[in-house]
Amino acid sequence: MKKTLWIMLLIFLWTATNALAAGSPVGKWKTIDDKTKEATSIVEVYEQGGMIFGKITELLKEKDGGKGMLCDKCAGADLNKPIVGMVIMKGLKADGDEYSGGTIMDPDNGKVYKCKIEVVEGGAQLKVRGYIGVSIAGRNQFWHKLQ
Repeated sequence: MKKTLWIMLLIFLWTATNALAAGSPVGKWKTIDDKTKEATSIVEVYEQGGMIFGKITELLKEKDGGKGMLCDKCAGADLNKPIVGMVIMKGLKADGDEYSGGTIMDPDNGKVYKCKIEVVEGGAQLKVRGYIGVSIAGRNQFWHKLQ
């Protein structure tokens, strides 16, 4: 009887831990261009001060990982700064199963969009939605978790 209870407890704890881990966006993600369906970059998503941020750590189409590429279309402090190391996702807060209330910047055109993200497919993908105004006026990208 005791052995059965211990086994059930261990299964419950393992399941609960995996469910919580799948819900966290923290980690490294391979971004996929929604038009070409090609991998374009690696973004490290991290938590700081209770908020979620994401920075580009590598550009996959560039031979040197994009270390020399500058954001010539960005505005403000990001103008002509290196794209690798740039924080493109800022200030998202947990809101149920998703994270919202922040922004995401597209270094290809320098535009900043409202953003919300959600971990899907059991933690294997990150659904990233960028939009202007209301969420319905936007588009999704699905990023893939790096192991």
